[in-house]
Amino acid sequence: MQSNQKNTNARFRREQNPEILEQIRYVAREDQEYPEQLRNYPRMPSGLYLVGNFPDPGKKTVAIVGARMCSPYGRAEAIRFGEELAAEGVQIISGMAYGVDSWALHGALQAGGQGFAVLGCGVDVCYPKESYHIYRRIIREGGGIMSEFEPGDGPAAWHFPIRNRIISALADVVLVVEAKLRSGSLITADYALSQGKTIYAVPGRNLDELSRGCNRLIAQGAGIAWDPEVILEELGIVSGSKRARKEKDTGKNEEEKGGKAGGIKVGREDGKKGRIKDGREDGKKDGMTAGKKEEEKKGKENGVRRREGGTAEEKSPRRLSKKYEDAEDFQRVFGKLSYDPQSLDALQERTGMELSQLTKVLVQLTFSGYVHEAPAGYYSRS
Repeated sequence: MQSNQKNTNARFRREQNPEILEQIRYVAREDQEYPEQLRNYPRMPSGLYLVGNFPDPGKKTVAIVGARMCSPYGRAEAIRFGEELAAEGVQIISGMAYGVDSWALHGALQAGGQGFAVLGCGVDVCYPKESYHIYRRIIREGGGIMSEFEPGDGPAAWHFPIRNRIISALADVVLVVEAKLRSGSLITADYALSQGKTIYAVPGRNLDELSRGCNRLIAQGAGIAWDPEVILEELGIVSGSKRARKEKDTGKNEEEKGGKAGGIKVGREDGKKGRIKDGREDGKKDGMTAGKKEEEKKGKENGVRRREGGTAEEKSPRRLSKKYEDAEDFQRVFGKLSYDPQSLDALQERTGMELSQLTKVLVQLTFSGYVHEAPAGYYSRS
């Protein structure tokens, strides 16, 4: 356990620049600056620490999340979606984790767009340290770094599942780029689903472990993100390239109507090219929404699990500030786990929690990869 903590400590970097530290401020729920989107959902933090700015509510925001140990394909797709969406004015938000999250922000910043990160540690702590250049550039380019955890707090396993609810709440669309069947990215998707957000996933090959989570989301109704234009269309944004093609087609049609080329019209009678529309009659792709998911989940036993962390009863934290709200159960359970498997009964006795709540927390920690269940009914740290 001690060696594991040392490894974690070695992977984050504390900000030492006074100019950055002086920018840290706490925005309470009562403040006008507190994001309006967060007021719409239960169990949101009573305040956030912030360096820089919150996402502009007048602009569209897309959360891009995915595997930490992503493949070259996942990295390329994260950069492509981040870059092309940002080029059209879309704000990109993620957890700035190693892998897909950081590469998506890299793409957005490369396109001159704005990126935002919700951390599982204090805003003055960059985790992982390999993302420090992105951390600094987000601030420099007018984006923002935010967290519900106090400055100086290092990363902890139970921080990450609960911070995901903020990422999805601040986004209009959640895009998953590569995810295993048991992935923290799918927890973000579950939060998004419970918040009524639209979910898209980048498809992958069936036998690729990193694509199985995305392919399952698609099978359950998530939109297929085969190109950034699909997301732009969902957001009601016409991309520059699509606009250029439309103008070019319009010009050709005008020429055809003017009697050029012997007065023979090309294509359909209305002069437009005969293309088949994908998706719905209105031309939009069908992303997975809360209503659709509710219908599809009935009768399915092997679907993506619903978000469990947000159902805990409000309790007065003993060791944490009230602004952490439902984080106490995560800390309590994870703190009682070790690398030696323990039975559910033993954990219930050690934590003093109701069995239903204990299993819910264990499911979420297991689903996010922090806890391992083997054999069935026995749990240990991963």
